[in-house]
Amino acid sequence: MSDESHPKAEAHDVRLGVDVGGTFTDVVLLDGDDLTTTKVPSTEDQSVGVIEGIEKACAEAAVAPEGIDSFAHGMTVSVNALL
Repeated sequence: MSDESHPKAEAHDVRLGVDVGGTFTDVVLLDGDDLTTTKVPSTEDQSVGVIEGIEKACAEAAVAPEGIDSFAHGMTVSVNALL
C-alpha cells in the first residue's frame, strides 16, 4: 500500500532551501544526489540576499533557476533576536 499523502520525489527533482539569519543567508540545493551549499551575507532587504544566494547556488550547481522544482524558506533571524 502506498502513502500518497507523501509522494516520493522524482529522481531528478531539484530542491532548494534558504535560511535567512542575522549575518548570513544559507542556501542548500539538492539535484538528485548532488548537494550544493552556499552562504552569502544577509541584507537589510532580505529578498536581495535570498536572490543572491539562489543565483550563487544555481551557478555552482550548473542548474538554471527555472529548473528548481521545490523551494523551502526559513528564518533564524527572528530567533536570534530573541536570544
